[in-house]
Amino acid sequence: MDAWPWIWLAAAVVFVLGELAIAGAFVLLPFGIGAAVACLLAFLDADPVVQWLAFVGVSGGCFVGLWRFRHRFDQDEPHDGIGARRLIGQPGVVLRSLPGGPSGVGLVRVGREEWRAESVDGRPIAEGATVKVVEVRGTSVVVWPIEEIAR
Repeated sequence: MDAWPWIWLAAAVVFVLGELAIAGAFVLLPFGIGAAVACLLAFLDADPVVQWLAFVGVSGGCFVGLWRFRHRFDQDEPHDGIGARRLIGQPGVVLRSLPGGPSGVGLVRVGREEWRAESVDGRPIAEGATVKVVEVRGTSVVVWPIEEIAR
């Protein structure tokens, strides 16, 4: 039996383990996929030239495909509308008044969720007031009274 199937198998394992060590890069994974295809061809007794052509072709195709896919994950800032940032611009109702001052934290219902809230400028906001979320800071939202926005 020829040594090529085992060489391709070892190469596939090394490339895939290398990709796992370099999390999220998608640099070695295409070569691991190409080596796995070449390994399959080698076990089916394909000519070594066909194995190499398959390795190069599949690796190149996967590299281009995964390179485009990778850019979706490489964005520096989250988009508005994702996660807690989806709350920005949403109206809310004050459930527990927001006292004035820098540590004035109250409770606001935005949609069906209740969030700790603080005022944009530190002014107190009374219970029952309608507010608009202008920022999300960790587990709290920063709100502004809607009647102030209307003025």
